Amino acid sequence: MGTYKIVMVRHGESEWNQKNLFCGWYDANLSDKGIQEAKAAGKALKDAGYTFDLAHTSQLTRAQKTLASILEGIDQKDLPTQKTWRLNERHYGGLTGLNKAETAAKYGEEQVQIWRRSFDVPPPPITEENQYYKVIIEDPRYSEGPKGDEFPKFESLKLTIARTLPYWNDVIVPQIKAGKRILIAAHGNSLRGVVKHLDGMSDEAIMGLNLPTGIPFVYELDENLKPVVSMQFLGDEETVKKAMADVAAQGKAK
Repeated sequence: MGTYKIVMVRHGESEWNQKNLFCGWYDANLSDKGIQEAKAAGKALKDAGYTFDLAHTSQLTRAQKTLASILEGIDQKDLPTQKTWRLNERHYGGLTGLNKAETAAKYGEEQVQIWRRSFDVPPPPITEENQYYKVIIEDPRYSEGPKGDEFPKFESLKLTIARTLPYWNDVIVPQIKAGKRILIAAHGNSLRGVVKHLDGMSDEAIMGLNLPTGIPFVYELDENLKPVVSMQFLGDEETVKKAMADVAAQGKAK
């Protein structure tokens, strides 16, 4: 029996990443740098000879545009693609739209790190006073779900994983087992949920993982979908390390 390969990529830098704002379910676009990162991801996959049968992405523009750029780069613009809110970024609740450094200066870096990096402590809920509340909750792309109480007002990483893994297990896993070559373009926290599941990482270990923007990574899985090769980045080591460090620094007061 052979092995399966699956490729994942966190979207390129968004305009709100660039401004150091808590983004979550707000539909920020890619920054100029993010557009270039997405193109570079496509080139890296093309140079490595990757082609795919199916793609999965979130309902958010930054992930979808990253995917579209990659697919153009590998000459597969018409690849069948499934979009789901279950691959959305973590919902940052009442922090949505706030500057991370200013929030750290106001509440302290320790509190912001708890909100950003604790496994099961969510931020405060988003309320109607937040200028982005209606923009998010009334977005027509969610007309078919999530509905009612299922629509998050905040999420910890634990809650994010709880709504991401059913999609992985029920939709993606059967496709992998059917021999489909799959590409996932999503977000730091939804992808961390998949990584935690595949590698059996502890809550503490996954909290410390900073996925870089726009750098594809590959898992090679055995017949039981256990990793033979874990998180192999298609990029040089120094670039990957710097990108991870940039993500880690976002929650610090300036």
